[in-house]
Order: sequence, then C-alpha cells, then structure tokens
Amino acid sequence: MSKRDFYEVLGISRNADDKAIKSAYRKLAMQNHPDRNPNDEVAAERFREAAEAYEILKDPQKKAAYDRLGHAAFDQTAGGFGGASGFSSGGFSDIFEQMFSEFSGGQNEGRQGRKGADLRYDLSVSLEDAFSGCSKDIQITVTATCDDCTGTGAAKGSKPITCSQCGGHGKVRAQQGFFTIERTCTACQGVGETISNPCKSCRGQGRVQKIETLSVTVPAGVDTGTRIRLSGKGEAGIRGATSGDLYIFISVDEHPIFQRDADTLYVQIPVPMVTAALGGSIEVPTLSGKLTKLKIDAGTQSNRKFRMRGKGMPILRSSRMGDQIVDIHVETPTKLSQEQKQILKKFEEQGSVSPETEGFLKRVKRIFGNS
Repeated sequence: MSKRDFYEVLGISRNADDKAIKSAYRKLAMQNHPDRNPNDEVAAERFREAAEAYEILKDPQKKAAYDRLGHAAFDQTAGGFGGASGFSSGGFSDIFEQMFSEFSGGQNEGRQGRKGADLRYDLSVSLEDAFSGCSKDIQITVTATCDDCTGTGAAKGSKPITCSQCGGHGKVRAQQGFFTIERTCTACQGVGETISNPCKSCRGQGRVQKIETLSVTVPAGVDTGTRIRLSGKGEAGIRGATSGDLYIFISVDEHPIFQRDADTLYVQIPVPMVTAALGGSIEVPTLSGKLTKLKIDAGTQSNRKFRMRGKGMPILRSSRMGDQIVDIHVETPTKLSQEQKQILKKFEEQGSVSPETEGFLKRVKRIFGNS
C-alpha cells in the first residue's frame, strides 16, 4: 500500500507554518493515542502516520527535502523513512514526553510520586500598605505532611515495601503494536512503593488537612495583580514528594483621597479663591503621612495640575519613586457677610480681570452675532 502524503495525513496545507503543523499533530495524536483507543488497529495506524508526518515536517531541512522529492527523499538516502529520520523506539522521546505530560495533567511524576498542587490566596491591602510595604499573617487550609508518619504513609514500626507491579520504578510499560508506552504505575501512584500497614492518621497518603498560619512579606510598590510566590507552601506531595507552591495575588483597596495609576498618585486639593487669585502656599497630603507645602502661582485656575516629583508610589523592586499630581479645585466662598459682599461688588465695578470669561464671551459673539 502506498504511503499517504504527510500534509494529507495532518490535514494541513503545504504553506502551513510551524504552529499549524504542531497543532494539527497534537490534535491527531490525542484523538488516536493507544491509551484512548485500546485494541483499535485503525487508531494505532493513524497515530503512527501522524507521528511519522510530524517528525519530518517539524524539521525545516527534512521538510524542504520532502517538499522537493516527497517520500523518495528518504527512501533513496537510507533505505526508507526509518533510516533517514531516526524513526525508532527512541526517536520520538520528545513526542512521548509531551504526550505523557498532557495525559497526566502536566505532572512529570517519576519515581518520586506526584508533586503537591500549587495553591492561590487572594490578599487585599490598603494603598498605605502598598506604599510602605508590610507583613501580613494569613491562614490557609492546606494538605500538609502527616506528622505521625513523617510523610511515608506507613504506620509506626512498619515501612513501605517495593511495589510488585512496577518493581519500584514508579512506571510500567505496555506494548502497543509498534510502540512501547510507558505510564505511571497505578498501584503505587508513581512512588515505587506500596503500604501494607497504612498510617491511621493519613490512611497511607502521607499527608493530612491542616490550618496553617503564614507570614507574607508584601514589598513596597505592589499593585493589584502583583503575584508573590511562596515556594513549597502549597499542598504536600504524596508520600514525601515535593510540595507545591503558594501564590499570593495582591488586590489594592481604593483610597478615599488618592487615586493611583501605576507609580503616579493623583489628589484633588480645594484652594480658597483668594489664594488662587493672589498666589501663596498650600499644604498637600502625601502617602508618607506628611504634609508638603506647594507654591501656588497667582491667578491659578481650577483643573490646573502641579507635579510633585518623587512623592508618588515606590516602583516595585527599585529605589525610585513615582510622582504625585495635584489637581487644583478653586473654591467659591459661600455665606458671605454684608461687608464681604460690598468688597466683591467694588471689585466687580473696577472692571473684569477674568481673561477666560472674556475670551469665551468674545467667541460666543463671533459665532452668534450681537443678537
């Protein structure tokens, strides 16, 4: 029977890129893998064809040769596909490793058993804590190493024994036609040992549920979405296997005065009309807890912004600081006394000194005329 075209096998066009080739192969391999289709010769043949096609098309040099000469490119050089491409029991170790990883949920278990799962904890901090950094104590419910058996899973006075099914290797091999498939041993879960007298506290698992209190150091400059990794603080692995990690996801609370954009802080400050008109100094709060004097120019209008350099948020893992932007809001006085009203009337009678108002009225007259 003639060999099918490799592009036809994978269901892709001849100008498919590396990503499309890999994606097509992975899809076919998952569908036709012998573990999912036991005793199915058709699926086994499709799996073999897909692997053979991928081995050639993933390699730029082999792909170029195949595009020029087809299957003959390899038949002529080494008496067939196997000699030219290294298609043998060890030629697809990278493919098998990838497939095994997917079927086992991404874990490379091996002789040491399954690694513990990673955990997530959401931690809210105030803007002040994000500014200065802090230490927070958290409580988590976690699967931890059993104290009674120290993680072995065996009762006191007994020991685990070598698994009879895998001979202590943690993996078993099965012949599937042309291929030898290696899988994690189900009898010992990849540990290589079984428990004849299990620990009563953990029932042979080597781990139990515990509530643990951990201290989390929050560095200055964190923002919502910052992730802190605590190595080995996730779930304990089965029977002494490596523990997972704990990931702390930071959420920074909103502040009643300050608004934040990355390392820049924004604050709106009300300024008395007289100060805005004559100029002067105002006191501006900062997250450091101190008031800082800011000089206001005479004639300052609402929405004018002043930049206070180095008064913003710390830049994470840096000695530099962001800036603070002060947004001026000129306040109109209310509840004036009769004397104050008379003063303002005299001020008005002496002529307008409001350039923005005059400019606006002139534009209106130009647009709508004098009517």
